[in-house]
Amino acid sequence: MRAMREWVMASKLERKVKDLLAGAVPGKIDYRNIEFVGPTVGQELVRSGVMATIFACLAIMAYVWFRFEWQFGIGTLLALLHDTIMVIGFYALSRFDFGLNAVAAVLTIIGYSMNDSVVIYDRIRENMRRYKKMPFNALLNQSMNETLARTVLTSSTTLLAALALALFGGEVIRGFSWSLVFGIVVGTYSSIYISAPTLIYLKIREDQKASSLSV
Repeated sequence: MRAMREWVMASKLERKVKDLLAGAVPGKIDYRNIEFVGPTVGQELVRSGVMATIFACLAIMAYVWFRFEWQFGIGTLLALLHDTIMVIGFYALSRFDFGLNAVAAVLTIIGYSMNDSVVIYDRIRENMRRYKKMPFNALLNQSMNETLARTVLTSSTTLLAALALALFGGEVIRGFSWSLVFGIVVGTYSSIYISAPTLIYLKIREDQKASSLSV
């Protein structure tokens, strides 16, 4: 009933605006697109967007946990939370409309950041098997250096495409495009400076030594 009342009020407001425009603007007016999002629908969009983001982060963490170790899953989750908060903060500061396009941008950046983190994690796991006596700090540094060129090149090409959309894509997707530009930069450095160094604090090498001794 509340949604129906909001729709009736929106219809009346729409007719009133059309009448005012018809009296003020000479000639025929072409209405290309008319949208109305009431408070009830807005709350549902916010709730659905938050739930989609939470489930996406948890699903990605579970995937990384299953493929690697639990420490990798925690590192990925921290990086994704960082990316999500940063993108939402970007929308708050830039005052772009936060709607379904914003949710799509957040989920896109989460997937991009996760893919970058998995590439680095895969190299870390390979080097852990190859250099079993190397200090983990040195191993982590070597792994990130080996994947740094790939990370920079991939981020640069993706950033160019997103920047082209932001500059020439038009007003409709401007908020989405600029959030992608910002999110690619944030997702790139979070993969390098958050998801990978987190493994040091989670002591993954000591955990592996303890498990090997118990066996």
